[in-house]
Amino acid sequence: MRVLVVEDDRGIADGLAAHLGRAGHAVDCTPGMAPAWRALCAEPYDVVLLDLGLEDGDGTDLLRRLRQAPAGRLPDPATPVLIMTARDQVASRIEGLDLGADDYLTKPFDPDELAARMRALTRRLAGRAQTTIRYGELEIDPAARTVRRAGEPVELSAREFSVLLALMESRPRVLSRAQIEGKLYNFESTLESNAIEVHVHRLRRKLGEGVVRTVRGVGYYVPAEPEA
Repeated sequence: MRVLVVEDDRGIADGLAAHLGRAGHAVDCTPGMAPAWRALCAEPYDVVLLDLGLEDGDGTDLLRRLRQAPAGRLPDPATPVLIMTARDQVASRIEGLDLGADDYLTKPFDPDELAARMRALTRRLAGRAQTTIRYGELEIDPAARTVRRAGEPVELSAREFSVLLALMESRPRVLSRAQIEGKLYNFESTLESNAIEVHVHRLRRKLGEGVVRTVRGVGYYVPAEPEA
């Protein structure tokens, strides 16, 4: 998933970016509200991790501005926001949640707990209660980042898994190549022009031709239901 970390402590931001990057997420980091707003206006994010004490103000002002943004364009007012802050008072937690935060985590925290909370947010957004995704003979575990086909493990690269997960969680909506790239690569990444096509080709070889479909000139999708 594409993650925006809004954190003015460079050590914490770099640590989170490294940890989440190893889990296959694309992470952008900004130290304040102004650059965060520019990023939100440029890219659709799956999750925003928001500190409150920022270099240019209080993170609750950014949260309020995001939730009041017009629907149907960037920045997306429905973007999930997880507050991560040293403010552990009950009043602060209530304020953050009432302003529209989807979760609230106090520092210090375990990065693995943060990752689990992020997965829970995206599950709810996708309307999915189960921790695993079952699709025909496929079983996909987002936490372990594993895939099984008819009970047998399927070896996917980190990028291949991320493409598959993005399409599965969006099904049956068609995602353009640019939309898929946005979920896999941050602003600092460089990628080959045919990278997504290569990942899709390998997924079809490993999972079968009927899982990932192409709409020529538009993008890729996974059907709502697997072939009988």
